[in-house]
Amino acid sequence: MSRDRGDRSPRTLRSSSRLVMATATVATVAMTASGCVVVHGEREVVPTATRAEAARALKDFTTAYNKADKAYDRSLDANRVTGALADIDGGKLEAGHRNHPGGNPAHVPLQLTDAKFTIPEKAGWPRWFVADARANKGGANSRWLFVFTRSDASEVWAVSYLTILAADDVPTFAKDKDGWAEPVTADDAALAVQPQKLATAYATYLQGGGDTFAPGTHTSQWRATRLKNASKPGLARQYIDEPLTNGDYAPVGLRTTDGGALVFFATRHYEKQTAAQGVNIPVDPNTKALLKGEVRQSLTREFVSNQAVLDPAKGAVKFLSRIEGLKGATGE
Repeated sequence: MSRDRGDRSPRTLRSSSRLVMATATVATVAMTASGCVVVHGEREVVPTATRAEAARALKDFTTAYNKADKAYDRSLDANRVTGALADIDGGKLEAGHRNHPGGNPAHVPLQLTDAKFTIPEKAGWPRWFVADARANKGGANSRWLFVFTRSDASEVWAVSYLTILAADDVPTFAKDKDGWAEPVTADDAALAVQPQKLATAYATYLQGGGDTFAPGTHTSQWRATRLKNASKPGLARQYIDEPLTNGDYAPVGLRTTDGGALVFFATRHYEKQTAAQGVNIPVDPNTKALLKGEVRQSLTREFVSNQAVLDPAKGAVKFLSRIEGLKGATGE
């Protein structure tokens, strides 16, 4: 989880695909010789979790998260985070442990209240749902949204994405008469950008611009800052952006009442600083804690970022939130 929206890093990547399956999938039935109908449960469209199960998953995550944060020990919540959040969170814990081997001197337990759960109906695995809660950290009017996922029934629920939104920015989700939400498919052609293409589109946008994404802090303003910092006296910066789309890094999304979708997706970003002869490259404590090699002429830092966007039926994709964390650093 973004403990301060600062530097974080990796956990294990699960092998299962996270591409969301269509809710239009129907249960497959087969007639036996006796004439009985056999329903194949893995293909039946069902809620991905019960509300009680979702509440327990949020409680278990919070308990593990607080233990890991207090001790600066990533092993204590390793099975409760995955995908992009595992990278974002893991780097922070690893750097914190190296800088403070005795634990986190600034630890304040995370408390989540007023939890709401948006649970989609879908067939098969992986399964996932969104928890939305008020936290004792961050803005007083903010909501913390967690994407919980698991690949099969033998696994515990783990958080793959986190976003923090103003309460008024949380969209209204499309739900059926029983209160179950509708997931969007990875290749949903009814959206401005198919969810499976969002990460690549964002990486392309950061390099070359365009009109795929609406102007804002994480799009036009970030590009402008990069261009400004690309070349300064004695120091040059280069940027590489890559999509993360496989396993627990794959996008997930929920249909909104306006016909669009709230979609979570992940990317990787590299920043390389190269100094002229005699110019020093500043290295902050978290970067130093994760550093491999020696910073003589260059420093390359690797970040993982998770995004939450509104993907409309038509028009530009709008960013709601982006949280990144430092995963590693290399000096040369």
